[in-house]
Amino acid sequence: MMEKSDFDSDLFRTALAQLDRVAQRLDLEHDIHERLRYPRRALVVSVPVLMDDGKTRVFQGYRVHHSTVLGPTKGGLRYAPDVNLGEVTALAMLMSWKCALVGLPYGGAKGGVRCTPRELSKRELEHLTRRYTTEIMLLIGPDLDIPAPDLGTDEQTMAWMMDTYSMTQGKSVPGVVTGKPLIVGGSAGRREATGRGIVYALYQATRRLGQNLQGLRVVVQGFGNVGSVAARLLWREGCLVVGVSDVKGGIWNPRGLDIRDLEAHVAESGSVAGFPDTEPLTNTEILEQPCDILLPAAIGSQIREDNADRVKATIVAEGANGPTTPEADAILRDRGVTVIPDILANAGGVIVSYFEWVQGLQYYFWRESEIVSRLQEVMSRAFNRVWALGAKEGTDLRTAALMEGVRRVAEGYRVRGLYP
Repeated sequence: MMEKSDFDSDLFRTALAQLDRVAQRLDLEHDIHERLRYPRRALVVSVPVLMDDGKTRVFQGYRVHHSTVLGPTKGGLRYAPDVNLGEVTALAMLMSWKCALVGLPYGGAKGGVRCTPRELSKRELEHLTRRYTTEIMLLIGPDLDIPAPDLGTDEQTMAWMMDTYSMTQGKSVPGVVTGKPLIVGGSAGRREATGRGIVYALYQATRRLGQNLQGLRVVVQGFGNVGSVAARLLWREGCLVVGVSDVKGGIWNPRGLDIRDLEAHVAESGSVAGFPDTEPLTNTEILEQPCDILLPAAIGSQIREDNADRVKATIVAEGANGPTTPEADAILRDRGVTVIPDILANAGGVIVSYFEWVQGLQYYFWRESEIVSRLQEVMSRAFNRVWALGAKEGTDLRTAALMEGVRRVAEGYRVRGLYP
């Protein structure tokens, strides 16, 4: 039996604390609660890669399935220098709640390789991806586990994974991964899905709070695929995007940023830093600037006990996974800040991944307008369900979302029973 120490990380402790608190509120049976605390399976692999200098370097890789009770598992693959088993396990657990919450027939999974992708050449990244795919081949498949892009990975990574898997099957298998390029079975609207889903969640939240998105001040931490898309769409909705940051630092202009010009600057320079007519800020400082909406879309544990009381936003929409620690959560809740939790706010990515998977299985692809319409419908339905449960139970949105997600997974265990 694996011990909790095998998965030790800040994010895993956060995920476990959330589960335990919600299990108590749900009066969950001990047996089911205990099963939910551990992943169904966890694979740790060595990934040897022949580097450009002719030397072989071995990377550490992981793939974790948290639950398979509702269907095949779904979850991203991240390349980052701090990837570890605890982090990947926590993210797989959060994926279980997220998929159940929005009504997808998936369990949660996550994968990762401990590396620094920007220090690797394209050839090295391809070899790393193909070898990692080969090492985890026994765990993935269109009816078993379907990876997707995450931190440090992209459409090209998924194309390499799909090709590697397909070569072993002797045929093209587009359904083995999602987030692929359109030319090899990707879905229209997938790249923008997570950012677009955040905007739909914010639309519902502001409406419930008696506000209008237009004119609200927005700060975005993390200007990658999620943060940049959300910033652009909110800017088009008439929001004033006053602060943005990326891995190299942040920028601030209380009069607002032209997101179209900022995207051009990032495309040319590789960072938001140095954008004209802005004040430079650190990634920590950007979280503490005056705004109506704060969108942490970078990495986990950014809003903590030591800085939560300096967050000035009235709404926090979690684009990243686990950006708020439990201690910070309590502080924000006591201060009346509305937090749209990660498993709800950033669910747009897995929703459109599901659409892509279905299209790949059917070899029939939908128009982007159909994708966008269905995404908005699923996000709105999930948000309204969570808001209603929060009002009924007298609790915050995170607790309500977790209660709904955990309840659905627990019901799956309850109905299926325990084999043998």
